[in-house]
Amino acid sequence: MPEHLILLAIAAFVVGLAKGGLTAAGALSVPLLSLFMDPLQAAGVILPVYIASDVVAVILYRRDFSLRNLKVLVPAGLVGIVIAMFIAPMVPVAGVSLATGLIGLIYCLQVAWARLKGRQEARPFSARRGWVFGILCGVTSFISHNGAPPFQAFVLPQRLENLTFAGTATILFAIINVSKIPAYTELGLWDQIELPRLAWMIVVSICGAFSGRFIVGRLPKWVYMGLVQIMLFCVSVFLIYEALGVLL
Repeated sequence: MPEHLILLAIAAFVVGLAKGGLTAAGALSVPLLSLFMDPLQAAGVILPVYIASDVVAVILYRRDFSLRNLKVLVPAGLVGIVIAMFIAPMVPVAGVSLATGLIGLIYCLQVAWARLKGRQEARPFSARRGWVFGILCGVTSFISHNGAPPFQAFVLPQRLENLTFAGTATILFAIINVSKIPAYTELGLWDQIELPRLAWMIVVSICGAFSGRFIVGRLPKWVYMGLVQIMLFCVSVFLIYEALGVLL
C-alpha cells in the first residue's frame, strides 16, 4: 500500500539521520513500522537498513570517537544483547518502550532542573555508570532499536565535542547491530524482508546518513547538543505515550 511505502521511506531516512549524528531520530523507526506490522518483526525488517547505514556512518566518523566510552559501552552493550535474547519473547515491546522513554525523560528533567539551579558543569566519565547504561543500550536496542535514550543519558553529561559524541554513538551501535544478526535469525525476524524493498530503503538511509553528517559538522556545539536534547525529550515522550496506549 502507498502509505506503507511512505512509512518505510521515512523510517529508513530517520535511521540514516541517526547514523549521521542525530542519534535520537532512529528511535522513531520501529514505532513507525509498528503502525502496520508486529513491533519485533518491524525491528527485524529495519535491522539490515541499520547495518548498511552503519557502514557509511563508521567511514564518516572513523576518526571521531571517545575510546574511553567505547571500552565500557561496547562490552556492556553486548551483555545487554545476550540478556535481551532471553527476555525478548517474554517481555512486551511496549514495556521496553515505556522504560526507554522514562530513562530519556528523567534525564531531560534532570538537565532542566540543573539549568534552573545554575549548575551546568560537565559530569565526569564513570565506568560503573557506563556498564549500567551500556547494558540498557543493548537490551533496548535489541528489542526495539531504541538504544539512544540510555546512551545519551550517559554520554551527553560529559559534554563531548559534536563529532566525538556522534562518532561514539555510531561505532557503538554499529557493533551492537551486527551482534544482533544471529539472534534475529534464530527468532525468525527476517521473514518479512523483501530484497527490492530493502535495496531502496538502504539507498534512502544512506542519503539520511550524509544529511545527518552534514548537519552535525556545521552546527555550533551548544546548538547541536540542544537539538539532541530536544529530540531526546520528544522521542521519550512519544515512546511513553505509545507504550501507555498499548499497556492501558
